Amino acid sequence: MTERLYDIDAYLSAFEATVTGCRAHGKGYAVLLDRTAFFPEGGGQGGDSGRIGSLPVRDTQEEGGEILHLTDEPCEVGATLSCEIDFSKRFDRMQNHSGEHIVSGLVHRLFGLDNVGFHLGDNETTLDFNGVLDRAQLDRVEALANEAVFANLPILCRYPAEGELAALDYRSKKELSGAVRIVTVEGYDCCACCAPHVSRTGEIGLIKLLDFIHYKGGVRIWLVAGRRALQDYREKYREVSAVSRALSVPQAECAAGVERLLSELEERKASATALSRELAEARVAAMAPNEAGHALCFLSEPDEYVARRIALGGAERVPGVCAVFFPAGNGYRFMIASQHLPLRARAAAIREALSARGGGTDDLLQGSAAADKARIEQYFSRLL
Repeated sequence: MTERLYDIDAYLSAFEATVTGCRAHGKGYAVLLDRTAFFPEGGGQGGDSGRIGSLPVRDTQEEGGEILHLTDEPCEVGATLSCEIDFSKRFDRMQNHSGEHIVSGLVHRLFGLDNVGFHLGDNETTLDFNGVLDRAQLDRVEALANEAVFANLPILCRYPAEGELAALDYRSKKELSGAVRIVTVEGYDCCACCAPHVSRTGEIGLIKLLDFIHYKGGVRIWLVAGRRALQDYREKYREVSAVSRALSVPQAECAAGVERLLSELEERKASATALSRELAEARVAAMAPNEAGHALCFLSEPDEYVARRIALGGAERVPGVCAVFFPAGNGYRFMIASQHLPLRARAAAIREALSARGGGTDDLLQGSAAADKARIEQYFSRLL
């Protein structure tokens, strides 16, 4: 049985251990040690990585009571080696997991909701509760959680005796048997948990509830704490600073500045739409057939409304077809309309002549063409 050093000291990052086993596992190997500070994935927290001797450990898992240190190469059984965990990653997870306990404890105490799902990834932490909360309630939870951080309270991790455990009112997602490890933040949370935690709440640094959604009849919350919260603030500060400079407004007024800009853009979009429609009507009014009886129009901007209006309107004024092309990628999109020539019978010939794809009705064909402008002009200069 492997001695679990992380249960004794969550801050132990370097130690010596003897290799008691090594076997093939997946695409690599599973190394067993007589003692380990590597925490195996559990309780919503990922397994540790680091090294055994010079051999990288990419993950730690527990299977059938054994702690497996997963490597890409085998390790000599019987060798006593120096080992080291990636403590920066471990501490980041400890900060966020301890922050989650405080938040979950507060949600349970204030609103009677249970944490029914928890995932601590390396970029984000999600908490699922079996009831709905709103932004104001979450703001209250966040404020109280950070009061716990500022108070720098002790976080106690221990295995109570069976009689004491039975008397404790603690949170747990499932029925537990045998020795149960209890993590306590006095006044905030008491919860069964197997993972390493920081020793005092002040080490969490900061707890920030980023966002939430209604999820499966409850609520899912995104949380960051400690270094992640600092990184999140840095990234958002850079973004807000860039928006502030671009809009020439103070950072605290960015939202109002964006709303004003969006309103202006909507007004300009409406004005541009009106102008596009006037342009379409003007082009239709000026439409005249070429010697072959067709009308051909190239637009400089991709505007499907204008193209369709010109094609359909022009078809009323010419005996052949009215074809409108506008840029799309390395070729053109097109609308070809006619009130006198059934177009579906001619669609295959048009596609072949213009290296085109598309289809439509007898009145209107639309699609995309790879032919260049000169080739298109030459085709519509003669009868179909």
